[in-house]
Amino acid sequence: MTKSWTVPTLARHKVANGDAPLVMVTAYDAPGARMVDAAGADLILVGDSVAMVVLGYDDPLQVTVTDMAYHVAAVRRAKPNPLVVGDLPWMSYHLSEVDSVNNAALLIRAGAQSVKLEGGAKRVPMVKAIVNAEIPVMGHLGLTPQSTHAMGGFRVQAKELAAARELLDDAKALVDAGVFAIVLEGVPDVVAELITREIPVPTIGIGAGRGCDGQVLVFHDLLGFEERIRPKFVRRYANLGADGIEAISRYAADVRSGAFPAEAETYHASAEVAAALRSS
Repeated sequence: MTKSWTVPTLARHKVANGDAPLVMVTAYDAPGARMVDAAGADLILVGDSVAMVVLGYDDPLQVTVTDMAYHVAAVRRAKPNPLVVGDLPWMSYHLSEVDSVNNAALLIRAGAQSVKLEGGAKRVPMVKAIVNAEIPVMGHLGLTPQSTHAMGGFRVQAKELAAARELLDDAKALVDAGVFAIVLEGVPDVVAELITREIPVPTIGIGAGRGCDGQVLVFHDLLGFEERIRPKFVRRYANLGADGIEAISRYAADVRSGAFPAEAETYHASAEVAAALRSS
């Protein structure tokens, strides 16, 4: 079992200082949260990726704050030790500072211990407002899935020098606004290494190389449940999707052959009651 983390402790966590890399895994329900906790992760992200890996959508733009609060609450009911980060979904922090704070508060009331939002300098007013409301904020830069239409799809970001420098400026602006960590997604390793070196809060990479202060993967990707899309940065640690299909197939065969349920899996009445019922 992992230790319980606090935001101030996490905010000081840097591999360059001799700290071990942070481990973050997504979870969307109580069983998943219990598994991630038992495996010793440091953070649980209740991500808007729930839209694709659980709810069947093609992108994360369909989930609402109500959806996210539902899944945050399910995760917190497991009472996990890892710090729970709730993803603020698309259009929940884009319109005004008041909307941003209110929507962040909904996730905190549901059980999140912090929230995550996407974007750089343009999100600074929203980050400051949420932080001023005493709600910890994690940033997210690089490939930001909620901006998939503006980016032209799920593409690696900051490949050019000017874009890399702009991303560094965005990271520094988020730090100045008060974020306690930043997810770096879909950027070249050298860019992630630069940002990690230049900012005092931890970076958590996903498709950003080994130079970050931690890594995050989606629960369904690393366990092999999700087969429709397999990004380059995903490593499968199990094939539970295939194992599950095989198990259900064996169950179906046993039902059709009459092998399930067996006597040991069946409740029995007393001999007298059974005889009376069968003779009636």
